[in-house]
Amino acid sequence: MFAFQPSFLSLVTCLTVVQAALAAGPLPGQVKNLVTFGDSYTDVVETGDGGTAWPVYAARDGRFQLFPFARSGATCSNNITPRAFPSVFEDELPLLFTEEANGTVRGLNPSDTIYTLWIGTNDVGVGALLTGNGRNSPTIVDTVSCAVNWVNTLYQKGARNFLFQNMIPLQKVILYSPDSYPNRFWTLPRNTTEWSIMMTELTQGGNEIARLMLQALPSSLPGAHIGLFDSHALFTDMLAHPQLYLNGTAPLNITGAVRSCVFPEGADPSDTNLAACTIATGTDVDSFLWFDELHPSEQADRVVAREVAAGILRESGRWTTWFS
Repeated sequence: MFAFQPSFLSLVTCLTVVQAALAAGPLPGQVKNLVTFGDSYTDVVETGDGGTAWPVYAARDGRFQLFPFARSGATCSNNITPRAFPSVFEDELPLLFTEEANGTVRGLNPSDTIYTLWIGTNDVGVGALLTGNGRNSPTIVDTVSCAVNWVNTLYQKGARNFLFQNMIPLQKVILYSPDSYPNRFWTLPRNTTEWSIMMTELTQGGNEIARLMLQALPSSLPGAHIGLFDSHALFTDMLAHPQLYLNGTAPLNITGAVRSCVFPEGADPSDTNLAACTIATGTDVDSFLWFDELHPSEQADRVVAREVAAGILRESGRWTTWFS
């Protein structure tokens, strides 16, 4: 019976493939510092998950020193989708550069520091693209191009390791689901089905644009390691298989929230006395995928942290793709 004998050429080819895979992305154990940018999904002070934000868990899981710059409410740029909150380009990046210049931040060696960005939720949401707000009629191309330009901006300042986190399936959060209700993020009348369809298009279209743009970057940024963390795919899997990710003592819940507050239609969302709230407590909270009508739960963030750390440490490539 014929037995396959690997040729020298096939062995060389396999070795070349392995070497190419290792060349893309930082080496295992290379990264020591984690610098995070984004919005309330990443802010470690005004956390969106009602507990501890994912960068804190990721720093623990990966044994990184954390330098958090994300700010709740942020968009990529207030020159594109202005909001009454700090943005990545007008506030977060300048703060990093200022603190490096004055010595507040030290030790960010390009070879052992990785920079992450998780942005887009506010850019595509209410008060921005979804509701037709922004300067000069912006599109998803404008907001995604801004986010990808974050890589170029940091590269020019000496950074070399980047992990870009794409948008989750936002049509599945309560705010943008077909079965949504008036909540603290939006109480006015709306067509919830239309919103859900539009959000599906914005997130999936925006993520594909980001992937293509990121793939094209390495040729112009020599020495850079550029990765894409597929938050969309991870949350899609959590929605499909919650038993693999959620571990609370209540029945697993991917449609409700730890803190669910229903307002009268058209009510002032700042008047919390008007809301009828249902709030999970104790170990029940880890049964929920969502903390409120917009944000992932702390348990979901633990999963994000674990998988981001695994991608940076090169322990898993399931959700992270390195383009260079």
